[in-house]
Amino acid sequence: MSGLFGETRSAVKLRYAVLTPEGFASSHLPGWKNAICVVNISPALGARFTQIQVTLGREGIGEGNTGKHELFLYVIEGAGTIGLEDKRHRLEPGSYVYLPPGKDMQVRSSGTETRLLVFQKPYEAQKGLPAPATIVSHVREIRGQPARDNENVRCQTLLPDQPAFDLAVNLFTHQPGAAVPCVHAHIMEHGLLMLSGQGVFRLEADWHPVQAGDVIWMAPYCPQWFVAIGGTAASYLCYQDVNRDPM
Repeated sequence: MSGLFGETRSAVKLRYAVLTPEGFASSHLPGWKNAICVVNISPALGARFTQIQVTLGREGIGEGNTGKHELFLYVIEGAGTIGLEDKRHRLEPGSYVYLPPGKDMQVRSSGTETRLLVFQKPYEAQKGLPAPATIVSHVREIRGQPARDNENVRCQTLLPDQPAFDLAVNLFTHQPGAAVPCVHAHIMEHGLLMLSGQGVFRLEADWHPVQAGDVIWMAPYCPQWFVAIGGTAASYLCYQDVNRDPM
């Protein structure tokens, strides 16, 4: 927390937002019991998806049906289980789950608090293609690849690069001093959580220092660039929409 009254690193602009943990406001959401939910990004901000952080307390539960939406859940801290189609899977830090529309789920914490990151959006069906299947996996199962031939920036692609998917979730890791090679401005919208380290994001013409725990929303065509600073690697989990007709 800042030592100066009224000072914050948070910034909310028309086409991007940087949100820092000291300014988060928690609430209780339907389907989540003994849980604290923080809605970081939503259509109220101008986004076309929702990004939520959920902290499940002891015996905390999240349950329901995805309906017309799809969900991506990532375990930040703690442990738990998720029940899907009469089978229960163990969850630990780095575990992730993709749920297509119309799927029942029940997430339970195990013992101590469990922190989850959740991306949610309406699924956009592609004519002639069935919706993707449920995925339960772990980041250790995904080999990192150099991002744009930069060995110091690694990208782990957590969901298959297939036309049935209308979203992608990637885990980027920048070694200290490693930067994105150029300023990007593209059609994809982003939701991002800094998982570790620190760095500087350029968003439009503004420069923002960021660190673990910060959240960033980037609208389509918002110019963006990042460099890791400090003595440790910086990593972030990043959502984007993909594979659909721009019209």
